[in-house]
Amino acid sequence: MNDETRYLLKRIATYAVVFTIVLWILLPLVIAFLYGFTTAEDYYNPTKIIPTNFTTKYIETILFTLGAWNGIKNSIIVALMTIGISFLLGIPAGYAMARFIFPGKDTIKLSIVGIRMFPVIVMAIPLVVLYINLRLIDTLLGVALAHTAMALPFVILITSSIFAGVSKELEEAALVFGLTRFGSFRKITLPLALPGLAAAAMFTFVMSWNEVFMASILTLNNRTLPALILSIVAGAGGGAAPDYYKFAAAFIMTLPAMVFVFFTRKYLVTMWGITLK
Repeated sequence: MNDETRYLLKRIATYAVVFTIVLWILLPLVIAFLYGFTTAEDYYNPTKIIPTNFTTKYIETILFTLGAWNGIKNSIIVALMTIGISFLLGIPAGYAMARFIFPGKDTIKLSIVGIRMFPVIVMAIPLVVLYINLRLIDTLLGVALAHTAMALPFVILITSSIFAGVSKELEEAALVFGLTRFGSFRKITLPLALPGLAAAAMFTFVMSWNEVFMASILTLNNRTLPALILSIVAGAGGGAAPDYYKFAAAFIMTLPAMVFVFFTRKYLVTMWGITLK
């Protein structure tokens, strides 16, 4: 086998792998779109694989009649609060991890990752009792705090990698010219790290947007979109909703996150470039 044939086979194998991955990701989205908008007659027609008649009735019912629109607003509010609290705590911690050497630094890093070892379901009952005592039950702030506890370890690790990729000499030069440590961080380090921090915000947003278990057990009236969708498609009878309603709910769940990722995806590439330096 000559080099040209080997190169051609390698390219074919690469394209096949990429095509398989793309198909694996896009196929559920296409199916959710098709069957979320199809009519009931087309959905249950055994002779039609791809529907030809479409309607927005099921989307409108979930959004406005069953309250998913309020769930979207609650999810956005919770995600923004989660980003704010996570960054308020995570950016100073990540900066300290990246810039300073102190006893127990590696142990603290390991402990931060170790927090995620415990399944959330194990902490459900104690957390509900705590929230009842603190009067945080069924509040958006309570859900945001729970999401912050889940996202904060990753925010600290991501921001520490981002700050480690920003040249320390720039801060030292700023100190020489009279800036304080905080001033050099605010005017030099933070602007250079903004693309990476935007990527960390994107990760936090998607994590909060998709989280369903904590939102389900901590809220009843002020539910986020995933918890509300779960109650809609499952119901008291367990899977009582028709299948086309489930596909419509999947489309509603997926679309806002996809739009958010689409507009912020360029920051991921920038973050990878920073952390690999």
